[in-house]
Amino acid sequence: MKHTLLLTLALACFLVIVHNGADAAPPTEPLKERIVAKEREGLDALKTGDLQRFAALTADDAVFVDDHGPATKAEIISHTAEFRLTEYAMDDVRFVPVSRNSGLIAYKITEKGTSHGREFAATVYVSALWAERDGKWVCLFSQETAARPPRP
Repeated sequence: MKHTLLLTLALACFLVIVHNGADAAPPTEPLKERIVAKEREGLDALKTGDLQRFAALTADDAVFVDDHGPATKAEIISHTAEFRLTEYAMDDVRFVPVSRNSGLIAYKITEKGTSHGREFAATVYVSALWAERDGKWVCLFSQETAARPPRP
């Protein structure tokens, strides 16, 4: 009985994945372009100090992870109050469609700015999950990993 229930649940999950996968096969380039544009919009908001715009692009239940650990939306917005980008470049953008209205991007960002009154320059690897919710594109998850210096 227990094995039959597990097998039934596994089969149901498989069918949902297959069915959703069939429905979720949009052309990837327009979806990628939309998500990359939203990511840039968030970064541009950090350049101009428009925290309201940055907050509007962040889902209420978002989780961002960096070397300090996971953070909620409220914590993210609080931490970015003293953060400004002065310049940035996104390179090697990779894309994985998740559904018809969501996708994951991963890229390398080279950035300069100020954080809590101190200037910084960094190269970071970023991954970000974006989804359209109620007609609005929001970032649900972001992870930042500092890039290692090149090996000699």
